[in-house]
Amino acid sequence: MTIFLTRMMTAKTINDKTLIVLTGPTAVGKTALSIEIAQELGTGIISADARQFYKELKIGSAAPSKEEMKKVKHHFVGHLTIKDYYNAWIFENEALKVINDLFISKNHVILTGGSGLYIDAVCQGIEILPDIDPVTRNNVKKIYRKEKLTGLRKILKKVDPEYYKNADLLNPNRIMRAIEIYMATGKKLSQYHAESKPKKRPFRIVRIVFNRPRHELFDRIGKRTDEMIHRGLVEEAWSLFPYRHYNALNTLGYKEIFAFFSNEYPLAAAVDKIKTNTRRYAKRQLTWFKKYDDAIWLQPGDKKKIMQLISLSDQ
Repeated sequence: MTIFLTRMMTAKTINDKTLIVLTGPTAVGKTALSIEIAQELGTGIISADARQFYKELKIGSAAPSKEEMKKVKHHFVGHLTIKDYYNAWIFENEALKVINDLFISKNHVILTGGSGLYIDAVCQGIEILPDIDPVTRNNVKKIYRKEKLTGLRKILKKVDPEYYKNADLLNPNRIMRAIEIYMATGKKLSQYHAESKPKKRPFRIVRIVFNRPRHELFDRIGKRTDEMIHRGLVEEAWSLFPYRHYNALNTLGYKEIFAFFSNEYPLAAAVDKIKTNTRRYAKRQLTWFKKYDDAIWLQPGDKKKIMQLISLSDQ
């Protein structure tokens, strides 16, 4: 009965609660600053970094350390295994439940990470996309098996150039999904995105995007990659090599090391490819974040400004 009354009271006042979104490209410095702000506000962190969902991907995903996890309660870090099926729609529903539960006793909750699709899922919802018939799906898979990622990219650029500009071109599953939708319906995935109506959330959202000068960001990417290698990324990838066919491992850092294990190129080349592909990924992230009309862009070190914005949102 007490829990019920508490939830009823929260439902009446949830409009006064604030979800603080702290995002930005990979290696920009989100994790440390998010923890500092969460500590100051006395609240928890919702991770919107899709790679950090998987408990096996500790080093390559730059997941928060045990020490950092002790400072602030993190949700959706290491809650899955690489064998689990997961998507943005599931995350939307699970994350909203945790956020609402936290709002019972907290005035603020922090959502942080660099996966734009998962941030959008929480802030505005995932649009309903059409089911794809097995024949179309199998045809697209055949194209991938025959022409690899390069072939998929060429098709996507031709049928949906708008989506191609913002797509994760290292993720064959997302590219295949866009091609499937076009082949099955004749309608581009970018059109579905444009026509989808954002869901109205019952709480305030303050969205902050962190960025740094490009040379500085790229330097941080290079140094972080070297640090991952030093901490044991190669050994971590080796332990996961037998499971490389799982979708969760079709990701930055691991794919390049797996190619090294397969004698496609030496380790030094694999490390260089990680750095190059991470820089490209950061550029795509920034392109995604630029579509946020309500976002405030800041340097990660501007904590005072961030706290001022949070304070203003509470008034």
